[in-house]
Amino acid sequence: MAAVATVATVAPVVVPRVQPWWLVGLALLASAPVAWRRRWLWPVFVVVGAATTGMVLLLSQSDTWLLMPYGALICTYTLADISSPILRMVGVVVVGVGVVATLVIPHEDFFTYRYVATVYVAAYALGTGARARRAQRTAERERARRIEESRATAVERERTRIARDMHDIVTHSVGLMIVQAEAGPLVTRTAPEKADAAFDSIADTGRSAVSQLRQILGTLRGSTPDPAAGREPQPGLGAVYTLLERARQSGLAVHLAEHGDHRQVAADVDVSAYRIIQESLTNTMKHAGATRVDIFLTWSSSELTVEVRDDGHGVPELHPGHGVVGMRERAETCGGTLAIDPRGFTVSARLPIG
Repeated sequence: MAAVATVATVAPVVVPRVQPWWLVGLALLASAPVAWRRRWLWPVFVVVGAATTGMVLLLSQSDTWLLMPYGALICTYTLADISSPILRMVGVVVVGVGVVATLVIPHEDFFTYRYVATVYVAAYALGTGARARRAQRTAERERARRIEESRATAVERERTRIARDMHDIVTHSVGLMIVQAEAGPLVTRTAPEKADAAFDSIADTGRSAVSQLRQILGTLRGSTPDPAAGREPQPGLGAVYTLLERARQSGLAVHLAEHGDHRQVAADVDVSAYRIIQESLTNTMKHAGATRVDIFLTWSSSELTVEVRDDGHGVPELHPGHGVVGMRERAETCGGTLAIDPRGFTVSARLPIG
């Protein structure tokens, strides 16, 4: 662009007859510096503008046909394209003063006024359009980046949720089945009439686990192998009684007490409360050596408090595993909190419902 502007500006002052050396020099200064306009815009802008103004003022009116301000027009375009708003305003004022001076002093006619004003406005408009297109492309890239980050965050959040569900289902169901299976031979010898119930409980627990796992795997594949399982909601507080009954069949004394008016809660709170109770029972059966578990559901106008307390030996210091981490994440996802007292073992969750 600089080479074309230089040739187009210098050629008329050397062809068909060579003009004075100072005019050739001004022509070079009015065009060649645009090669550095994007690195040093304002120095180039001043040099090109001054040289262009000097050529117009020093030429006789009959020779002004030699001049076409290509360099100044390119600088005007670049000014509108890459400058800040304040510098653009200053540049417009400077260009306006220079253009008016080159028109008024030589006493140009109205046609020249209109022509010069049109080409400068067109150059500035083209620069503004280039800046707007670049800003639009930048905004589109930023929007695409944010969408990609949002998708990645959603995928990570969904993976975490699925991991929690898988852990809760597998550890609880398999742990309960192990406890019942280990007690099976003893029941068969001491109380044969209860053996069928124990084995039925193992089968029910396995079927429930398989159903929930099938639902989760269907979500991972993007389709549900079993449509009925795909439509089946995750268990909530309504399924707690079935959960407690299975725990009792394993030989654990479980007691549930509710205080306050039972209320309809959001789905995430419903599922979180169930999973916290489920994971607490799993930990009790696997690690606590307890014989009794007390579960308290306390309802208020703004929150539901879930407390699970056993009479096991507890631990001197808590080392959170996946289950404890999952319970805390479920509570925090709902905007609630979870506290654990390892001496006992007591789990207390406060879930907002108001």
